[in-house]
Amino acid sequence: MPKLSLLLLGTALLCGAAMPPTPPPAPGGWTRLLDQNLSQWRTYQSHRHVPGDKGLPPTNAQGQPLPPIGYDKNEANVFSVSRQNGEPVLRISGEIYGCLVTRQDYANYDLKLRVRWGQQKWPPRLQEPRDSGILYDSQGEPGVDYWHSWMLSQEFQVSEYQKGNSMGDYWCIANSAADIRARPVQDTLHYDPTAPVVAMGNGGRNFCYALPTPPLPANEWTELELLNVNGQSVHLVNGRVVLAVNHSSFVTKGQRQPLTHGKIQLQSEAAEVFYKDIMLKPLAAIPAQYTRYFK
Repeated sequence: MPKLSLLLLGTALLCGAAMPPTPPPAPGGWTRLLDQNLSQWRTYQSHRHVPGDKGLPPTNAQGQPLPPIGYDKNEANVFSVSRQNGEPVLRISGEIYGCLVTRQDYANYDLKLRVRWGQQKWPPRLQEPRDSGILYDSQGEPGVDYWHSWMLSQEFQVSEYQKGNSMGDYWCIANSAADIRARPVQDTLHYDPTAPVVAMGNGGRNFCYALPTPPLPANEWTELELLNVNGQSVHLVNGRVVLAVNHSSFVTKGQRQPLTHGKIQLQSEAAEVFYKDIMLKPLAAIPAQYTRYFK
């Protein structure tokens, strides 16, 4: 074998644990991110829900801090992939807080996936709408959020249609920040592309409702799409724009800094959820038909 080939082979063996296999391509420049072995993802589990948790670090019955379960663990088989109609389908049970997190860092892309709800729910969501989320531009270590489970990021909320919640709502995760056009409704913010800009995060408002979309039957798939380019992102549900995020950033020492790339997390958050057709392709710019949302 030539020396160069041996060198490349040795490098691959040394780095193999950190380098996922190349995902299979899909038509139209898309890359598939879901396969039977979750080769493009790592698991991360923090902890089971602690009764009375109000954003404080979780503790056991003796008041001692609970360490996170950690990366590359899958207690209670929270994350699993089955084949349905010949295609991989991801199940996240929600029993333990945590996420799937991509092995790679991504910038400037179009992400598509389909979602539907399962039946199981866990504390503290037994009487609450089912919930999950796509966390993008994820950076740093997990555990810096309210639930001590996720990385600094922006959230495309995946929420059941109850109590006014809808797919595509926005959350600041940890010290992230952004600008969103929104109108106040009592003590809440609702996305409105004609409204004034509201600065999110940095000690201010950290949640904004998306435009409502008609709910689908629980057993049907909803298509979600995230366009994310140079600090601008568009949340789409079944092809309809429901929210636009501008100037994605994070706050450090009182100053906003750009947050324009990172890993992608899929939350495990006390409700059973299924995902499929997870695909991503590069974007050089926000497509022209969506630029009006940032003027």
